[in-house]
Amino acid sequence: MNEYNFDPMTGEPIQKPEQPVEGAPTAEQPVYHYVRPEQDLPREEPAYQTPVAPKKEPKPITAKVFVPVVAGVAVLALVLGLIGGFAGARLAAKDTVIAEGAAVIYKTTKLKDEKGDTVKEVLTVPQVAELVKNSVVEITTEQIVTGSFMQQYVSEGAGSGVIITADGYMVTNHHVIEGATNINVRLADGTEYKAKLIGSDQKSDLAVIKVEAKDLTPAAFGSSEELQVGETVVAVGNPLGELGGTVTQGIISALDREITIDKTTMRLLQTDTAINPGNSGGGMFNTSGQLVGVVNAKSAGEEIEGLGFAIPIDTAKVVIEDLIGHGYVTGRVDPGFTFVEINDMMNAMMYRVNELGLYISGVEAGSDAAKAGFQSGDYVVSVEGKKVSTEAEANAIIDQKKVGESVTIVVKRNGKEQSITLTLSEYVPTVADAQTSKQEGFLNPFGR
Repeated sequence: MNEYNFDPMTGEPIQKPEQPVEGAPTAEQPVYHYVRPEQDLPREEPAYQTPVAPKKEPKPITAKVFVPVVAGVAVLALVLGLIGGFAGARLAAKDTVIAEGAAVIYKTTKLKDEKGDTVKEVLTVPQVAELVKNSVVEITTEQIVTGSFMQQYVSEGAGSGVIITADGYMVTNHHVIEGATNINVRLADGTEYKAKLIGSDQKSDLAVIKVEAKDLTPAAFGSSEELQVGETVVAVGNPLGELGGTVTQGIISALDREITIDKTTMRLLQTDTAINPGNSGGGMFNTSGQLVGVVNAKSAGEEIEGLGFAIPIDTAKVVIEDLIGHGYVTGRVDPGFTFVEINDMMNAMMYRVNELGLYISGVEAGSDAAKAGFQSGDYVVSVEGKKVSTEAEANAIIDQKKVGESVTIVVKRNGKEQSITLTLSEYVPTVADAQTSKQEGFLNPFGR
């Protein structure tokens, strides 16, 4: 090229080559960015955009080249689709759980620093509140209750929930939706949905509901095992059933507190974060905005303050997966009967017994328990050689067993003690069984 910018031999002007933009990435030098998505963008969107090729003037397509071009494009799309689907499935399998081959149950994120170490305390409380506000919902319920003289009326309840998938799966507490005939959900932006119950588990006090929606903002699951006593946590919920989106701050007071709630022993996270009625089912988040617990209880009393509890998310994950995949928690043992505590003479008269203590009730006809010899009204002396006087004590021993194992229970019937050994089967709940048990218990406690 000369200073006149033309070829002296031909006289034609010389075209200058395009100069690369300084600092632009090339195929050999990819550039990666971590971008925190805005709240109104779907979480599944990648944090980068594919470069767009400059537009060119279209050329006319003749019939001679149209058919082979279309065929080539179809084959290429098929191959790329298969490769992309396989790669996507492999990547998703690392951090997500797939229910029924479609729904992403939860997504785990780990924030890391430049050295690759996990970073937890990276956000302020206002930043956490802003990050998770669209992942926590208000729940209201309606339940038909039978009162005195067999009159029925509608009782309303309220609680909270956490979105766990973009297409509408949410986790809450069992006691929030227990017995509900209608479940309604309100998002942070005020949008309301009618929800259906996917599955509920009384022992873990967890339930999964679903609304017909898309592009919701699911919470990112953290790890409760990584929590430390004294670590800051943030609770978001619907206290009093009227104050949706309320944010409270506190610390982890204890990591593995054994608490008995409604005759069920649970191991929970203890916190001094302000928890009130209506917070149940809401989220407890760490300072990275990750869900580390599902709020489920508060100790109340004149001299009690700052005692709140949450189900560790590592415990909740297993239950959530089973509830979505099966509708119940698999691997639970079923003794084939229920326990009933008789602690006062009024109940003793109703059940027509003359001794206070723990009894067996509701033995299912044709069940393994009935075949083993248990009868409704048997007084429970001991379970696996340990004397028990409460339902919680007996269930704690039985729940340690696995399906197929046996349990030995000593009962007293007609003044005589006898030892009965039962092989435990898997517990598969049915609505019909629950309703029948309640009706029999009300009309005739021991079926006599």
